[in-house]
Amino acid sequence: MSQPPPLFDEIGRLATEQQNPNSTHIDEASTREILEIINTEDHLVPPAVRREIPYIERAVDIVVDALRAGGRLIYVGAGTSGRLGVLDAAECPPTFGTPPEMVVGLIAGGTEAMFVAQEGAEDREEDGARDLSLIGVSPSDVVCGIAASRRTPYVVGAVKHARDIGARTLFVTCNPRSEFDLSVDVAICPVVGPEVVMGSTRMKSGTAQKLVLNMITTTSMVRLGKTYGNMMVDLKATNKKLVERSRRIVMTVTGVGYEEASRTLSEADGHVKTALVSLLAGVDISEAQRRLANADGKVRRALTS
Repeated sequence: MSQPPPLFDEIGRLATEQQNPNSTHIDEASTREILEIINTEDHLVPPAVRREIPYIERAVDIVVDALRAGGRLIYVGAGTSGRLGVLDAAECPPTFGTPPEMVVGLIAGGTEAMFVAQEGAEDREEDGARDLSLIGVSPSDVVCGIAASRRTPYVVGAVKHARDIGARTLFVTCNPRSEFDLSVDVAICPVVGPEVVMGSTRMKSGTAQKLVLNMITTTSMVRLGKTYGNMMVDLKATNKKLVERSRRIVMTVTGVGYEEASRTLSEADGHVKTALVSLLAGVDISEAQRRLANADGKVRRALTS
């Protein structure tokens, strides 16, 4: 009888591939019991992410420095991990008014893999390096690998290539830091334990990764002045909901009525920050724009300049 390949043993040792003792009889459980098992396991995710905050903090500082200098944050993943990176990147422009090229998501198998699983696409390291090269990765960028197992070849190849050319590198994985052996600037390792369905890392691991990515981009954008208080003042009003949200933000911050908020936003070409500075500082639109430019786009600083 032939021996199993090394990959068989490697996968078998991963924390994310172990059998969960709390769900071994899930196939005999009622619908309510299955839901309670899943929910109980999901409660393990936030504490695991919280333990990684010191590392997430270091990652955010790297990202902020890169974005301020004109670099990009580039997520690289496969399967669920890749989709989460693409999702986080896609949500930054409407939420924070960033150009689409500032935060980028790459997924093994390309755009089609967002909608139809392309599982074999993750097996070649050279493809990860190639896809980074195709978007012109440079030393000014930050490349963040996302792989619950840590071992996904596509992701590993991309991160290695990024490091070789001098880009800063991050990695989000759900296996223990003690077993992390890839050279990166910061590894973020929320260990959530075995999945309810063995090896189904779309579950707790995916939830943990989603939380981490939200924290990285949201905190980075706050640091870059994309919020005023806890309000998204750099959003792009690209649909009716966001148009009304823009008006509501202006009304909430300044105390003006709906009509004045609408008129000021119109004069400011829909730019919430400009409208806020104009109304709060009592200056015209041109002066508000000047103040924001001198304040690196930060509303509070623009109000005192």
